[in-house]
Amino acid sequence: MTSSPAPRPAPQPAPPPVPLLFPPLRDRAWPVRRPSPGLAIDLGSARTRVWLSGRGLIADAPTVTSPGPGGTRPVRRGGIVDAEGAARLLGRLLAGHLPRSGRRPVVVLTTPVGCGGDHRAAASATLEFLRPRTVLTIDSVRAVALGTGADLDEPLLVVDVGARLTEIALLAGGAVAAAHRTALGAADLGGSTTAAALAGSVVETVTGMLREDGTPRTLDALHRGLLLSGGGARRPDVVHHLARRLRTPVQPAPAPHTAAVRGAAAALLAARRHPALAPDPDDAHR
Repeated sequence: MTSSPAPRPAPQPAPPPVPLLFPPLRDRAWPVRRPSPGLAIDLGSARTRVWLSGRGLIADAPTVTSPGPGGTRPVRRGGIVDAEGAARLLGRLLAGHLPRSGRRPVVVLTTPVGCGGDHRAAASATLEFLRPRTVLTIDSVRAVALGTGADLDEPLLVVDVGARLTEIALLAGGAVAAAHRTALGAADLGGSTTAAALAGSVVETVTGMLREDGTPRTLDALHRGLLLSGGGARRPDVVHHLARRLRTPVQPAPAPHTAAVRGAAAALLAARRHPALAPDPDDAHR
């Protein structure tokens, strides 16, 4: 007795190009020799997560400059306020993990939606100690969609409720079509900030996006449901209030706290076709 083969899953569309933080080195094909190590970094207000090519997730630690009572937080509300301290944090997390070959790493860094030049300059200063070949940046909300394997053929609403920052974005064709953020997060819950108030700020933002959108994309995405990630996705009260107020299904991402770094890792793997990742002439002498 024979059985018919299982149908193959539909191929996922390739993600849009990842923006460059540092300029490309050279426009040539990917070399045959062993490539540079790859790092995906999600530098959050409360926790920092690092993924290393060939190893997977190697760090998930509090975002503090040093262990113990003397440590301070170099990232606040999603913004890097202490680049030197953030560099010390990453140096501590990466100690002993990077290969000794001396090859300069390729880095994909998640960034909050709407971040400006100040944040990018701080990110550049933070990563300088790595002497990276290239740093590519990806919006956290787009990283979440990639990290959860979401269908990017249709408009998608993503809400990332981090510890101190909530990002709300409409993705269309895999790119960020509209985005907003609010300086509230899961760590603010308790006392005067309730789950209902946090959900209310998200609902107010989505309502404004519906008014501003001259296309049916936001409404179509809302009908599909909302993809929820970050620490807030692990709060049933937040999920309940969002679903009730928006009158749409709210789907928490699998392992929502690591969705962004998983997406950054997926972008890193796909980015090897990027012209910025051409052969490094320095590697020929190592």
